Amino acid sequence: MNEEILEKPDRFTRSRWLLGDDFKKLQKANVLICGVGGVGGVCADALARTGVGKLTLIDKDVFDITNQNRQIYSEAVGAVKVGEFAARYECVTALQELMTPEFVEDFDFSPFDLIIDAIDDVPAKVALALKTHEKLISSMGGAKRLDPTQIKVASIWQTCNDPFAKKIRAELKKAGFKGKFDVVFSTELPKCVKLGSFMGVTACFGLNLAALAVKKIIGGR
Repeated sequence: MNEEILEKPDRFTRSRWLLGDDFKKLQKANVLICGVGGVGGVCADALARTGVGKLTLIDKDVFDITNQNRQIYSEAVGAVKVGEFAARYECVTALQELMTPEFVEDFDFSPFDLIIDAIDDVPAKVALALKTHEKLISSMGGAKRLDPTQIKVASIWQTCNDPFAKKIRAELKKAGFKGKFDVVFSTELPKCVKLGSFMGVTACFGLNLAALAVKKIIGGR
């Protein structure tokens, strides 16, 4: 009989069908996600559902009412963000910490196979890139935009139309950074001044991060 018929279904059955033997690489992976807001939260959820073996999530915040237009699990107003993910997924380790340059300097990133940056603090973002760029993927500006079809993946040095990415590039140059790492960004020009946001874009940023993470974990397939 067909092995797929004999196989007892579980939560990862369809991931196994898609990835084949590469699914084992996913289950052995140890991934760190910095920030679980509108972008990082969707990324974390996608990776947990796909079968990543270990996910460590770092975020200091609790959910507030303004998160509900875009952040997954934000119905739990007042709850610790990383705690909501840990309550749902056994693979998640929650660290309620504020990402600062000092935290980045002191934190041990060596156990992780991949680091996903979904924070919006420029000094912390730059510090993270300087220390971990060889295994880093990063989100640029997902706010102020409406069109998810303009989301791209490229080197940090190849971004355009993104004032936030421009600021990161400038700070990296100032620090003498000569390396590179992949980022998710949008070529769409910002639509507003304040941090207005649309889940149709921020979630797509997170899903692009998740897809890029899976690709890197399984070796570029």
